[in-house]
Amino acid sequence: MSTKKIFTLIAIVLLLSPLYVFTQDSNILISPSDAHKLLQGDSTIVVLDVRTPAEFSSETGHLAHALLLPVQELEQRVDELQKYQQKLIIVYCRSGHRSTAATEILQKHGYNVRNMEGGITRWIAEELPVVKENQ
Repeated sequence: MSTKKIFTLIAIVLLLSPLYVFTQDSNILISPSDAHKLLQGDSTIVVLDVRTPAEFSSETGHLAHALLLPVQELEQRVDELQKYQQKLIIVYCRSGHRSTAATEILQKHGYNVRNMEGGITRWIAEELPVVKENQ
């Protein structure tokens, strides 16, 4: 194979690699409205809030039936989720950054997981229901 063909193949691979990564990542993302629809139709889905306990019980509230497991503790406590290994887990945080890290951790451990885009901030912006501690 000529040097020119090799460089052409390498260039194609390098150009398409980001598209592959983006496609893979987009498969784990779920919008708040799609998450809400899924949760309405399937009570077996697990909702995991990876914010801090203070955020979970703050004015922002949290999603109904959400489990709280802060992302800082997730790697060490991932075995606590073992009973949900075969279920879909929707992960969220405040804005979507911590839940991205949590999603990667859970995927690494073999969980079926979706990362809710925009976190609870977007959920609230879309006027979806939240649970507040003082209700």
